[in-house]
Order: sequence, then structure tokens, then C-alpha cells
Amino acid sequence: MPESNEARAAEILGAAEDQLLGGRAAASAGAVASAVGAGGDTAELDARDRELLAQDPRGAPPPRARGTLGVWAELTKVRLNALVLATTAVGFALGSVGPLDWTRLAWTAAGTALAAASASLFNQLFERRRDALMHRTRGRPLPARQIGPATVFVAAVVSGYAGAAMLGLTVGLLPAALAALNIVLYAVLYTPLKPRTTFNTLVGAVCGAIPPVIGWTAATGQLDPGAWLLGGLLFVWQLPHFLALAWMYREDYARGGHAMLPVRDHGGEITAQAIVLSTIPLIPLGASATLLGLAGVWSALVAVLLGAWFLWLSVGFYRSRDDASARRLFLGSITYLPLVLAAMTIDRGAVDATAFIRGRGGAEGVSVAPVQTAPAGAPVAEDPHAGTPWSSNP
Repeated sequence: MPESNEARAAEILGAAEDQLLGGRAAASAGAVASAVGAGGDTAELDARDRELLAQDPRGAPPPRARGTLGVWAELTKVRLNALVLATTAVGFALGSVGPLDWTRLAWTAAGTALAAASASLFNQLFERRRDALMHRTRGRPLPARQIGPATVFVAAVVSGYAGAAMLGLTVGLLPAALAALNIVLYAVLYTPLKPRTTFNTLVGAVCGAIPPVIGWTAATGQLDPGAWLLGGLLFVWQLPHFLALAWMYREDYARGGHAMLPVRDHGGEITAQAIVLSTIPLIPLGASATLLGLAGVWSALVAVLLGAWFLWLSVGFYRSRDDASARRLFLGSITYLPLVLAAMTIDRGAVDATAFIRGRGGAEGVSVAPVQTAPAGAPVAEDPHAGTPWSSNP
């Protein structure tokens, strides 16, 4: 596409997206449905978009998905959301004391999956025009016109309500509220910020940090320090993970008009610094699971060793700032997280019964309290507020 046409396309796409986002912020659900449908000014903008995209020498975007199931798997980002469900399950396991409640875990996973699918559907719906300009995303179902926007909108609303309702009715209102909040953050805040500011990555990291907290609260019913630790670990991990990905696809993100840090930071100095500085905290965060009584010594050892390796990859990117080192860092990130979380889950439970913050003892969930021994011959009374007998002073 000639440069003038590509610039004009970006301008029209931005105008269309601004109009849609403005309508979403001010209108009711019925008005939103009208905005994403085929009518009025939006239909005119769609026609202009098609006219400009028709001038693209690459031709019509080839569809990536095959068949109905393939289309919906692509729209709901099944592979990405598999990680969401994995982190949710880890949060549930680490928050549980004693044997896992598999039925409760199943309901938690099902509700979270529906909520994650809703967020993905909204994201692809609102970004379909920009997706059509990017090599990496132009084959998605909406840009490839395999499915209509109205259908995707209805599916997003239904799955979002269903996921929140399922969580609220089966495991608790707190995980349901967190799931609903995550949909709103992802669709209404993160997605509109992507073409506007590089801080969108921080908002996206918050969205990625919530699933393990959903799992924890589903198991415990409350926000304990362990929930904040898991959320913090996921938040920090996403920064080097995504920045490495954005560096590899910086030209494509620029083509789509997204304001990612590697797009604005042409030399890569700020990007490399941000990657190193966000990787360093992963070492103490991973080891803190042991201090909080969530996991044992082996988990801490794995977290420290993998954290040091991840930091070494980050420093390698800082020195080279090329696609090869970014790819090594990205692959390292998707190796680091599953191994660290697996170590925590396998080694779950406090090192000993006196873990001072969690207040629970070991994987078996047995708390050991000091027992007072009554003098010989003294009468023994049972304290109604404790499970062990206490001596009765004469």
C-alpha cells in the first residue's frame, strides 16, 4: 500500500475506533449493539475501510481458522486463555488447605473460562479494523469476514454474564466480582488505551494478574497476602514477557497504530531497561512464596534459579537489542512461569507449622498450637473455643 494510503487508512481506523469507544462509554447496552452492527455512520466508515483495504497489495486477509469450532477457538483465544486457567488453578491450589475440592475447582475453572472468553471476544470485536492492518492478526475471523460483529458482540455479552453468574452462584461473590472487573478492564480500559499510550501494557498486566487471585478467593473466600503475592508475580512477569513480544513485532504494531513501548522507543534503550528492571523483582517474589507459607524450600530454590536465568536472558537483550535475543527472552518467559508455578503447586504447604503470615500449617492444613500441661492431679477443663484441653487454674 502506498504510504499516503496507509496513513489515510490509519486515520480513518482511528476515527472509527474513537467513535465506537465514545459510544461505548456513553451509551447503554442497546446503543452499543447498534454501534457494532451495520447501521448509520458506522456502516459508512466500514465501506471506506473496505475501499482502503482493497488497495492493499497483499489482497484480502487469508482466514487462519478452519470450520466453526476453529473460528470460535480463534475468537476466544483458546491457547492464551489456557494459561489463564492454569494460573487460576494454581491460585486455587495454593489457597486450599488440605485435599483439593475438585468440584469447586471445576466450577471456578468453568466460570473463569467463560469470563476470559468474553474479554477476548470484546477485544477482537473492538480491534477488528486495526487487526486487518497487521500481518500477525489480519487472518483473524473478524478481519477475514468469517463472522459478523453482531454475532461476536452477543457471544461476548452472554459469556461474560454466564461466567460471572456461574462463579457467583457456585464459589462466591468475590471471585465473580473479580472476573467481571477483569472483563471491564480488558475491554473498556486496556483495549482503548493500546493506540493511545504505552502505559496500556501496565493495564494489561493487571488483567493478567487477576486470574490467580480469582482462584485463591474461590478457595478461601478472601484476599489474603498469598493472593496478592500471586497477583504481583503474574503482574511483574508479564512486563518482560510482553515487551519481548512487542519488540519482535514492533513494525506490525506500528502498522496497526498501537502505541507499544518498542514502537515509540526506536533505539530500544528504554525497552531494554524496563525489561531488566521488571525481571529483577521476580527473584524475591518467587522466593516469597516460601516466606508466606505457601510452598516449601524446593519451590524457593526453583524460583531463585529460574529467576536468575530469566534475568540473564534479560541482560542479554539489553546488550544486543535484536530480534534473536528478544525471541530467546520471550521463550524464556514462557518457560519460567509454568515451571515456577508448578514447583509452588507440587511443593505447596508451609515449611513448618509456624509459618507466621499464612497462619496454616503444612500441606495437610494442621496447625500446631502450644499445649499447656496441667500439673499432676489438677482438674482439667475443656476450652469451648479451642480443640485442645487447657488447664484450669485453682
